[in-house]
Amino acid sequence: MQRSARGIEVRYTLTGDLDRLRMPEPSLPRFADNLWQHTCFELFVRDERSDAYLEFNFAPSGEWAAYAFDAYREGMRRIDATPRIACSRSGDAFVLDAMVPAQMIAGADFALSAVVEELDGTLSYWALRHPSGKPDFHHRDAFALHLP
Repeated sequence: MQRSARGIEVRYTLTGDLDRLRMPEPSLPRFADNLWQHTCFELFVRDERSDAYLEFNFAPSGEWAAYAFDAYREGMRRIDATPRIACSRSGDAFVLDAMVPAQMIAGADFALSAVVEELDGTLSYWALRHPSGKPDFHHRDAFALHLP
């Protein structure tokens, strides 16, 4: 993950037996709700001085979602933010690169996460940090990365 003149750039790499995973087929880039119900990658952005935060979902299909929250899971609304997404696969590695425009960044604390779906529909939840208890990507403790 890095900050650039264009915005926040993040790379997710998934390695292993990719043939055992359900990956959405490529489609036209577009907004889509409920991407977290299948394999997708997520970026949460929060100003450390506020309870408000942004959520971005990036699917291997090229679909995406962007939301703003006023506080923990409160005041959810869609925001007009179109990320750039590029995906590639080589052998046992799948890479998704996403760029979120700088004007959409609300702060400097970040939570990076992924939902991975197996062929049988089993979902696993991955993050830089999970709060105690069950995985919760929205939880304040999940914001494990700080960029100045």
